[in-house]
Amino acid sequence: MLNNVAAINFAPLSGPPSAVDYLVIAGGAGGGMTGGNGTGGGAGGAGGFRTAASFAVSGSFTVTVGAGGAGATVRSVAGASGSNSVLSTITSAGGGGGAGDNSVATLAVAGGSGGAGSGGTSAAGQQTGAAGNTPSTSPSQGNSGGNGFNNGGGGGGGGSSAVGANATDNSGANGGAGTANSYSGSSVTYAGGGGGSSKYTTGSKGLGQANGGNGSDPSTAATNALANYGSGGGGSHAQSPAGNGGNGGSGIVIIRYPDSQLALTSIGGGLTYSTTTTGGYRIYSFTAGTGTVTI
Repeated sequence: MLNNVAAINFAPLSGPPSAVDYLVIAGGAGGGMTGGNGTGGGAGGAGGFRTAASFAVSGSFTVTVGAGGAGATVRSVAGASGSNSVLSTITSAGGGGGAGDNSVATLAVAGGSGGAGSGGTSAAGQQTGAAGNTPSTSPSQGNSGGNGFNNGGGGGGGGSSAVGANATDNSGANGGAGTANSYSGSSVTYAGGGGGSSKYTTGSKGLGQANGGNGSDPSTAATNALANYGSGGGGSHAQSPAGNGGNGGSGIVIIRYPDSQLALTSIGGGLTYSTTTTGGYRIYSFTAGTGTVTI
C-alpha cells in the first residue's frame, strides 16, 4: 500500500550572477634593512585595499592574487614591493617596500606606503614616508608610510584606512591600521602596515597591524607578515638577530553573490581557492595564483 507523500517543490536557481561584491587586496611589501650608526629600518607598506558591491560581471575575466614582497637582505636595498592583485578591470597596487640605507649619512628611514610606491630616504634628519594611493583610486586604496627619525624606522602605510605612524628618537613606529571586511563570511581585518625597527634597547620596535610583521630591536628579529592579509613586513636593523627585513604577506581576492544564483562555470587551474555558502551568499576566496574565471 502506498503512503501519501506531499510533493516537495524545489525552486530552481535563478541563473548565473550578473554582478558580484568584491574585495581585492594586493600583496604587502617587505621591510627594509639598515645598519651602521643612527639608523632604523623602514617597514613595508600594506597592499592596496579595494572593495565594492554590485560590480557587473559577464563571460570570463582574470583573477590574480598578488604575492608579498621579500624583506631586504642587504642594508643598502629597500624591501621588495608587493605584487598587484586583479579582478577583471579592478587592480589593487602592491605595497611599497620599506627603505634601507642610501648612504652612511642616513640617520633615519621612512616606512613604505600602502598601495604602491616605496619608502623614501634622505641624507639626514627626519624623513618623509612615501605616498600611498599610487596610482590614485577613489576611494583611496592605500596610505602614506610614516616618517623615520633618529634610530627609529617609520611604520608602513595601511591599505584604505590609515597612514603609518612616525618614528620617534630610538623607537620604531607602528604600521597603519588595517580595515575590516566581512565578504569572506566573517569579519576579518586586512592590509595593515608593518612596524619599523629600533636600533637601541632604550627604544621600542614598531608593531605590524592586521597580521603584519613587527620591526626588530637589538634582541629580536623583524617578523614576516602572515599570508592572505596583504599586510607589510617589519623593518630591521642589521645588528639585530637575523638582520633581514620581514617579508610582506600575500593578498587575497574574494567575490560573493546571492546563493540563489548558479555556481561559477569554471575556474582556471592556476588559481588556489575555496568556496562556501553562508549568510545567503555564495562566496569564492582566491588565495594564490592567476587564472581565468567563467561565469
